[in-house]
Amino acid sequence: MRLAVTGLHGQVVSAMIERAPRGVEIIALGRPRLDITVRDAVLAALRAARCDVIVNAAAYTEVDKAESEPEAAMRVNGEGAGYVAEIAAELRAPLLHLSTDYVFDGALDRPYREDDATAPMGAYGRSKLAGERRIASIHANHAILRTAWVYSPFGANFVTTMLRVSEAGGEARVVADQRGNPTSALDIAEALFAIAERLRADPSPALRGLFHLTGRGEASWAEFAEAIFAEAAAHGRAPAPVKRIATADYPTAAHRLANSRLDASRLAATFGLTLPHWRDSLKSCVARLLAPQDARKPSLAR
Repeated sequence: MRLAVTGLHGQVVSAMIERAPRGVEIIALGRPRLDITVRDAVLAALRAARCDVIVNAAAYTEVDKAESEPEAAMRVNGEGAGYVAEIAAELRAPLLHLSTDYVFDGALDRPYREDDATAPMGAYGRSKLAGERRIASIHANHAILRTAWVYSPFGANFVTTMLRVSEAGGEARVVADQRGNPTSALDIAEALFAIAERLRADPSPALRGLFHLTGRGEASWAEFAEAIFAEAAAHGRAPAPVKRIATADYPTAAHRLANSRLDASRLAATFGLTLPHWRDSLKSCVARLLAPQDARKPSLAR
């Protein structure tokens, strides 16, 4: 199976390249070969990829910067997603698209389900919701997968940031009144392979549509930080204290959701997929990041 994946350096793309099972070829497409905001470039690159399935992981993800660059966010997350859907429809290829919890307003008192009303509070969420709607209107053979609080051994994310804090010493001030589902990019990658294989093999409409894809369990950012520091301490790092603060004590350009929790039961019922608990995946992530440099290389055995 050949998977064309938009994006080159994101956490999920890196995880997919590392975890690709035997028999799966990843064609990762990004600049300069692919600029997702240019329709002709998207069509040409994905036609040339000769893929069986397309995964749209390219995104404008700078939530705060999007408030001052809403047009740029919309070009990537809204219009670009639509261009990918156009070529997926032309090629009759299943399309897996990654979306976000930011399509909601965070005011609900339970985890969000796929049929809950969307109400994005910022430019980033509006652009991602626009992408979801474009895809749904263009190409029926899709799975839109909302995820949240993504972390991994790759690039910059909350786990790598907290590990830098623990290495430097001192106190970490972390928001305690926002709750969500920390989700490993490696777990997302494993799920994407399974979903892609099912969509390729089974034309059932029940496998298409909107799904939530997050790790099991929930936490506040402060609880997440405390868990990271506890895992780091198990590897010899000095414990780092966490000072719990309110959202109001940490102002940002973009609105942050008090409730980012997503109900992933539809994914489990439809595909039989349940991601591991975030604490279990965190344990292996921290162990890998704190391992000696030569021990960080992933095993190629599958």
